Amino acid sequence: MRFELSQDQVDFQSALRSQLSDFDLASVNRRWAGGDHCAGREVWTALAELGVNGLMVPQRLGGAEASAAELVVAFETIGWAVLPGPWIETVAALPGLVEDPVAERLAAGEMATLAAPPHTPLALDADVATHRFVLTEEGLATGLPAGESVASVDPTRRLFDLEASGPAHLVEAASSLDLATLACAAELLGCAERVLADSVAYVKQRRQFGREIGSYQAIKHQLADCRIAVDFARPLVWGAALDPTPQAVSAAKVGAAEAAYRTARTALQVHGAIGYTAEFDLSLWLTRVRALVGAWGTPTVHRRRVLESLGAPC
Repeated sequence: MRFELSQDQVDFQSALRSQLSDFDLASVNRRWAGGDHCAGREVWTALAELGVNGLMVPQRLGGAEASAAELVVAFETIGWAVLPGPWIETVAALPGLVEDPVAERLAAGEMATLAAPPHTPLALDADVATHRFVLTEEGLATGLPAGESVASVDPTRRLFDLEASGPAHLVEAASSLDLATLACAAELLGCAERVLADSVAYVKQRRQFGREIGSYQAIKHQLADCRIAVDFARPLVWGAALDPTPQAVSAAKVGAAEAAYRTARTALQVHGAIGYTAEFDLSLWLTRVRALVGAWGTPTVHRRRVLESLGAPC
């Protein structure tokens, strides 16, 4: 099956990239990691004005009521740009869970986060978000941070344990959590594309022994394997966007996670020692990939879910 973006989706993607090109995103990430959220909130507001935050919110509440395909377009761009903040929670997970007044405020640009045990037990950026929620056995409840943040391999991701505060209301969470998982897969795909593009550019200009290192067969083969992995993951992500069944979403998350992780490891190898340094921008994508691989369900969890949907023994 061949997947192609519609003209509207191409224009949406172009508008997002054009808007993001106005920001020094590496600086935004480093400031966010250091506790300065001003620049990150400016990016958040800019994308909210383009309608990203209201993609999955009904039109009657000020949203776009878009499909999962538009969600994938947005989150691949978010991964490409490695944006900090609880984007998956605000844009993908919560619009289908919260009550109408909150959904309307999310579409308007307010920030929210969610803890959804067991696979997403900690809430991202609960110290910054306006709205905090936790899924319990009784349903969705308002959450309050319990203690200090938990360290993540990605310094821009501060994770918090949330305690339910107040009554919970019953929700059907499965489809919303699947949308969050799909958004995570799309973000991983965007990260992989960016890391691969930057690595190819680097090996074309880095010289060793009198020639560009990209001319060596060993480097070519590694990057070609990454290209194949990303190209094999993309149909899984787009297939899940068109028909977001649990099986398709889990397959997309596994495929995107494997492709992104492989590409990140290869990028680190071809960049050499500079790839290990936090000062080099590549590290922003490497740590984000490592964090997202286990977010919204580990590869083991999603492989098991695919097997169960096929009726195979786990």
